[in-house]
Amino acid sequence: MPQDNSRTDLTPEFAADSVDIISRETVFKGFFTMLRLRLRHRLFRGGWSGEIERELFQRGEAVGVLLYDPARDRLALTEQFRIGALERSAGPWCLEVVAGMVEEGESLEAVARREVQEEAGCSVQDLHFIHSYTPSPGGSSERMHLYCALVDLEGAEGVFGLAEENEDIRLRVFPRQGIVEAMQGDYLPGESPIDNAATLISLQWLELNRARLIDKTPAA
Repeated sequence: MPQDNSRTDLTPEFAADSVDIISRETVFKGFFTMLRLRLRHRLFRGGWSGEIERELFQRGEAVGVLLYDPARDRLALTEQFRIGALERSAGPWCLEVVAGMVEEGESLEAVARREVQEEAGCSVQDLHFIHSYTPSPGGSSERMHLYCALVDLEGAEGVFGLAEENEDIRLRVFPRQGIVEAMQGDYLPGESPIDNAATLISLQWLELNRARLIDKTPAA
């Protein structure tokens, strides 16, 4: 009997050449850029859609880094003010992985190491790729690349960030198990201390891969 691969083949039916961009204009350019596009695209039922107008928040590529100390089984998260969380019930100061934007000509690994130094004052001992994903493809072009950095977190807590970028970043160090237990709490929406996708994905990856990281870490 022929095998049905429809449930295992994850390739979308259409690709970028199935989109016809009619026009593209910049409607706002400040700290971020907003575009307005007129387009049409192919339909699953056949033919083409009518003309559609969409706004696109153009943000580019970013890198997020979870800091983990396998010798002490501790991890570090940044705490900082986030404008997008103003209406979050727990407040706009968020616990997150270290993160930063990719500048032209930079490699992802170089950005990861730079941001760890700027936001946490740590040197990366080893860097492990986690995943790359689009946080909000319904309206933003951003792509997030996640890493786990093995670091020494002894005495690492402090306040960091670049003054010229108005950064005010507090680095906090936690027992890994305490964060795992916090993630399992029964919180109302907006009340969880871990409340963003990049941090949740990174922490879940660490739980799945921690034993492998420890096995590869040289004894002190």
